[in-house]
Amino acid sequence: MTTTDNPGDRIAKVLARAGVASRREAERMIAAGRVTVNGRTIESPALNVTASDRITVDGAPLAEAEPPRLWLYHKPAGLVTTARDEHGRDTVFDALPADMPRVMSVGRLDLNSEGLLLLTNDGGIKRQLELPSTGWLRRYRVRLHGRPTDTDFDPLRRGIEVEGIRFQPMQVTLDRQQGANAWVTVALREGRNREVRRAMEALGFTVNRLIRVSYGPFQLGQLKPGEVEELRRKVVRDQLGLDDADTTGTAKPAPKRRPRRRPPGKH
Repeated sequence: MTTTDNPGDRIAKVLARAGVASRREAERMIAAGRVTVNGRTIESPALNVTASDRITVDGAPLAEAEPPRLWLYHKPAGLVTTARDEHGRDTVFDALPADMPRVMSVGRLDLNSEGLLLLTNDGGIKRQLELPSTGWLRRYRVRLHGRPTDTDFDPLRRGIEVEGIRFQPMQVTLDRQQGANAWVTVALREGRNREVRRAMEALGFTVNRLIRVSYGPFQLGQLKPGEVEELRRKVVRDQLGLDDADTTGTAKPAPKRRPRRRPPGKH
């Protein structure tokens, strides 16, 4: 065990790379006294550890870190993006194949939203993809109730303030009218809670379907609702700028799974 100025990696980074939790969550676990290094409970994440240090979490030895892995998941509507739900609703993690390793979601999609959700076993990747400074472009197909014109979306293109929160400019394309609804494509670089829905409501339009079709360079493509697909290590390495040491081994595609039939009326 060393100080943060000496060789080794920060303890929170090591926990994140081992798939225990994100760095921020790992720091909270340390503060709660759940982590020991060489038999001593630590209270601060401000230290480095090396391969020779013995680390435990909740009394269990820390497993060796797996190479970083990344999955594409087509989230169906009606699932919450959380490990546990206080209201007992089904989560995306309940619907994943049983033989997948422990994974974390990159950001969230709300209950009624669907489409591309990235999953990873690596807290460092999660943090990298979520940081506002990285500015990953998220693209959505959005169905609105109403008959908008292209100029109706100019406030979103300039940037709009909703309930005291300033949303950055969005790219908005009016695609087509379909009966009483219109389809638009929206692209943005923020990940605020329900940002697209709130922005559209501020213009007087109700979103009745929202599908995320891409997150940065990663595309939903032909992935069907409920299916999951692992990206090849080379793709992860190239897109995220990881070095070869971080992506050794050959990834095998995760099994695909059709969405479960849900009882009528269950939301």
